[in-house]
Amino acid sequence: MAFPKDFFWGGATASNQCEGAWNDDGKGESCADHLTSGSVNQPRRFTKEIEEGVNYPSHDGIDHYHRYEEDIRLFAQMGFKMYRMSINWTRIYPHGDDEKPNQAGLDHYRKVFELCKEYGIEPLVTMSHYEFPYALTKKWNGWADRRTIDCFVKYTITIMNEYKDLVRYWLTFNEINIAILGVGDTLSLGMMPKDENLDVMKKQDYTSNDMTQRLTALHHQFIASAKTIIEGKKINSNFKFGCMIAGVVSYPYTCHPKDVYAAWYREQIENFYCGDVMVRGEYHPLTKQFLDSYHAQIHQEEGDDKILREGIVDFYSLSYYLSGCSSTDPNMKKAAGNMTTGVQNPYLKSSEWGWQIDPDGLRYYLDMVYNRYKIPLMVVENGLGAKDELIDGKVHDSYRIDYLREHIKAMKKAIEDGTNVIAYTMWGCIDLVSASTGQMSKRYGFIYVDKDDEGNGTYNRYKKDSFYWYKKVIASNGEDLD
Repeated sequence: MAFPKDFFWGGATASNQCEGAWNDDGKGESCADHLTSGSVNQPRRFTKEIEEGVNYPSHDGIDHYHRYEEDIRLFAQMGFKMYRMSINWTRIYPHGDDEKPNQAGLDHYRKVFELCKEYGIEPLVTMSHYEFPYALTKKWNGWADRRTIDCFVKYTITIMNEYKDLVRYWLTFNEINIAILGVGDTLSLGMMPKDENLDVMKKQDYTSNDMTQRLTALHHQFIASAKTIIEGKKINSNFKFGCMIAGVVSYPYTCHPKDVYAAWYREQIENFYCGDVMVRGEYHPLTKQFLDSYHAQIHQEEGDDKILREGIVDFYSLSYYLSGCSSTDPNMKKAAGNMTTGVQNPYLKSSEWGWQIDPDGLRYYLDMVYNRYKIPLMVVENGLGAKDELIDGKVHDSYRIDYLREHIKAMKKAIEDGTNVIAYTMWGCIDLVSASTGQMSKRYGFIYVDKDDEGNGTYNRYKKDSFYWYKKVIASNGEDLD
């Protein structure tokens, strides 16, 4: 079975990692704007005030805000059918709770969507991708406060009305399950960190009060997503809404029954706690046990259950980069990952950043999710972060091609298994700032951007070898992978 003829091939970015222009044209500050650069060995810092002489990578990004026309033309040259991107909330409502939207922000994204339409590229728009208004973080600690729901729904209603004839596919929250994974308090939930040494890759230890606050904040996001979907269907009945989950694949490290259960439990909680609410409109059966393990509770209001049931998604989208193993032995060596950690798998190789490469895990994950929910799936993030070398205007990135080829093969096998996969938008289709480390040297793209980790460079764009390879993949609808 080949890829469906109307399969959406494309790429993905996030506004806080590529746009730059952090305070241009009326844009307000987001939490991402307060994250300094870091490295694989040095965590990013979150500073409550912008410090002079410190590098904040989101402030310039790759200047996509001013160069979007050039970038989208390059995407069109590859043959993109879909471009997953995000709208920065603080370009539309600079403080998150402003009375009126910022017209310059609305005008900017309209031009972006109109250009996509001109090239036959379907926008897939993430409404919240780690771009939370910092003003609401300071005002009432972000999503920990239920009032944020109304602010978000006001914002989403604004953009859905504004772009109802240009955008069909929407994602409400990016990797919403990172709140379950033990990271993302500030990136996703917009809560003020307890200290300024914020390592977004490090799983935190929480008290029962901490977990009550963060899981209540997550519940507020669920309600906001459901309300957005309910209102969106009124605005345009052809809108399609998806959840976006950071895909967690966890194998038992041994065949010991306790390791097998630990792996199963981790997948249930870290994938399906959020997935069940957004797809089925109800909390996972293990929720009580999970809450009890932290002596935590979720503060809900009357009518929330009805809202969740009515505001379910049409499709399930996911990021997938790696897999991990689960072990009940506390002395086992941990592996690095995309917001996730696990025990190192001795059968897998790792990237320069320690992420274990496992194409077979993508097939496993897609089949597992589809057999649970039976709704269309989109792989909206998948890629390899690596150090590329620009020589005479060229980048020979065969390692990236190898990675993507094997993951596309695995995706095709999942389709042959009967799984309904409708889109693949490779992450970081153009080099951008790494969310985890704030680096530019951790490159994902088909397009090289001349900028270093200190922000120096011409910002010129160069086509890598993978650019031409992916163009061939799209033109053959996934058949020509050589």
